[in-house]
Amino acid sequence: MNDKALRVLEYDKIIKIVADETVSNLGREIAMALKPSNNVYEIKEWLQETTEAADIILKRGTFPLEGIYDIRTALKKAEIGSPLTMEELLQVSYTLASARKIKHFMKEDRGEKEYPIIEDLVNMLTEYKQIENSINNAIVSEEEISDNASPELASIRRKIRDKHGQIKDKLNNMVTSSAYQKYLQEQIVTMRGDRYVLPIKQEYRSNVPGIVHDQSSSGATLFIEPMAIVEMNNDLRQLKLKEKEEIERIIAQLSAVIAENHDDIKANVEILATLDFIFAKAKFSLAYRCSEPVINTEGRINIKKARHPLIDPSVVVPIDIRVGDDFNTLVITGPNTGGKTVTLKTTGLLSLMAQSGLHIPAGDYSEISVFDHIYADIGDEQSIEQSLSTFSSHMKNIVSILQSISENSLVLLDELGAGTDPTEGAALAMAILELLHEKDVRTVATTHYSELKIYALTTPGVCNASVEFDIETLQPTYKLSIGVPGKSNAFEISKKLGLDDSIIEKAKEFITKDKIKFEDVISSLEESRKKADEERYAAQRLRNEIERTKEEADRRLEKILAQKNKIIEEANKTAKDIIERQREEINNLIKQLKEAIEKESEDKAKALEKARQDLRAIEEKTEKSLGLGVPRTNIKPPEKLKLGDTVKILTLNQKGEVITIPDEDGNLVVQAGIMKINVNIKDLQLMKDEKVEILTQRYSKIGRIKAAQVPHQIDLRGKTLDETLMEIDKYLDDVYLAGIPSVTIIHGKGTGVLRTGIKEFLKNHAHVKSFRTGGYNEGGLGATIVEIK
Repeated sequence: MNDKALRVLEYDKIIKIVADETVSNLGREIAMALKPSNNVYEIKEWLQETTEAADIILKRGTFPLEGIYDIRTALKKAEIGSPLTMEELLQVSYTLASARKIKHFMKEDRGEKEYPIIEDLVNMLTEYKQIENSINNAIVSEEEISDNASPELASIRRKIRDKHGQIKDKLNNMVTSSAYQKYLQEQIVTMRGDRYVLPIKQEYRSNVPGIVHDQSSSGATLFIEPMAIVEMNNDLRQLKLKEKEEIERIIAQLSAVIAENHDDIKANVEILATLDFIFAKAKFSLAYRCSEPVINTEGRINIKKARHPLIDPSVVVPIDIRVGDDFNTLVITGPNTGGKTVTLKTTGLLSLMAQSGLHIPAGDYSEISVFDHIYADIGDEQSIEQSLSTFSSHMKNIVSILQSISENSLVLLDELGAGTDPTEGAALAMAILELLHEKDVRTVATTHYSELKIYALTTPGVCNASVEFDIETLQPTYKLSIGVPGKSNAFEISKKLGLDDSIIEKAKEFITKDKIKFEDVISSLEESRKKADEERYAAQRLRNEIERTKEEADRRLEKILAQKNKIIEEANKTAKDIIERQREEINNLIKQLKEAIEKESEDKAKALEKARQDLRAIEEKTEKSLGLGVPRTNIKPPEKLKLGDTVKILTLNQKGEVITIPDEDGNLVVQAGIMKINVNIKDLQLMKDEKVEILTQRYSKIGRIKAAQVPHQIDLRGKTLDETLMEIDKYLDDVYLAGIPSVTIIHGKGTGVLRTGIKEFLKNHAHVKSFRTGGYNEGGLGATIVEIK
């Protein structure tokens, strides 16, 4: 990416803001080294990881990144066998604890993989709880090691404390002794080096045998170690040497454990640094109310409600910017301080941010294209002083740009052709724009020249735009209007400021009538645009009211459906209670039927008739309790029954064959298996066995043929999302008809866009019972397993 463009567009300031959101030097290093990419797949993955991190913060709160230290030097020392300091050991422990906390934080998600990039990074972290505990149990602070670091250290320190006590007791006895009091300068016990001594007056040196370690500045006091405690001090020194050796051994042991796990701990550090950087991007996105842009490779920019991130949010005016769709060159006109340069910088900076994996401060679904290079010739054009040197400087930069551009470049030119003769400058500006236009380079340029407005109006693929200016207040509105050239407001501004009308009229005589008419046309277009805006705002308000009405209707419908579900639930409960009450009566009826089979034929018929009447009474009682009425009333009795007809006995739910013709009351006899049953024609339904069997066989055959033809998996890799969804819809219809219980949809891993779109589609499909991501031998993230209803 062009370094001058990065500098001019203030890309480094954005990177500094992102870096300030990191919590470790490791993450800050990655942020400060961030540069835009022109690899579309890399950019999409960067943007997705930012989106995932922002979503995690919004849904789950602060991500636990605290406690990450730059332990790369410590790891290097451990690798070559050098012992670490206590401070370095503690930093290793804190960093390992951060990795462990992050893994536990992400384990709270028990559903479908919601954040694939973040979760994959977290899953690669290794927990070292045992190393953490070993370091924390051994080291109290950066300068102190715990007594519990080892049993040997605890024993040595206990002996040291005992020895200290013995020496102090011995010296205190000497200090309080009447024999020694006249020799002492002061009645205190003090230390010189690591030896206990007494302050003895110079003249009594020979009266106190011992070793002189020091004397006062006046020479009046000697600090003597009495011979009675020399051996005890020597013992104390030996114990302290042992303590030091044990501490060194403990630190070496801890360092060796870290060295053994050097590679995995180093990998942890790299992953933690990456996570720190990703969540810094997410925090920047949330702080500046950013959104993920839609990335394309067609050179199309369509940014909605764009805001320059370095302008105070309370004063910045959102603008809509588009280029690269029906025109590849945008010419922006308007007064100084009106926002033309800000528009150029916003376009370039947001493109650089998107290509760096950063969300942009703009509306949802804003589009950014991936450019190989972004070039910018933007200077401080707010001064009225223009010189040859300024023109030369701009022209030198433009020459360099024209020599380096490719078709997939974005060129931003501020005040093109300014700083020289207006006629020549306008001609040069048109020639440069024409060259860029012919090469199909996406170009956004600002100008004051009327000739460029006409050029944009008359050249296909070139479009005018203007920054608005309020004549009444003499203030810019900073709003960008695409499709309308900016009107020169010099005469109107001069008149508002009090310039005499005669001077203004005289000035108008010096410009051609064609230019005056052109400015009038622009003025008329501006008025028409404002009127159209007012009508659009009115239509938007009406639309908002309609949407609110629809939302209210949806809420009411939801409430009605909730009441309906509650009524159904209560009805089901009532039905269940009724069924339970009738269960015992039905069991008794079954018992009567079994007993009837064993009786003589006459008694059997009576028993069966009684059982039939009892069953009918149970049905009527149940139906009455449920408020259903008798369902058989909806079934017309069979007409013109013939001997041998197959009928269904509704009261017994049994099939039988007619063996007598119904009498005048509709009573007849039906053979059901080995039993002959007296029934009424109202309790019968004519069966059509053969037709049902034929239809069943026919549909079974169709299902078998369909199942043989429909594959159990479909490969959609390389297709667009719209094509994919149409194919899946048809495929699931075929699978459902074929009766296949489970299928595999292969969509590939890619950027995740296709996978996400397919899963959203499957959630609401009528034939889908459930779905999940493929397992280890099922394609993993590249496949989705679908269970069919």
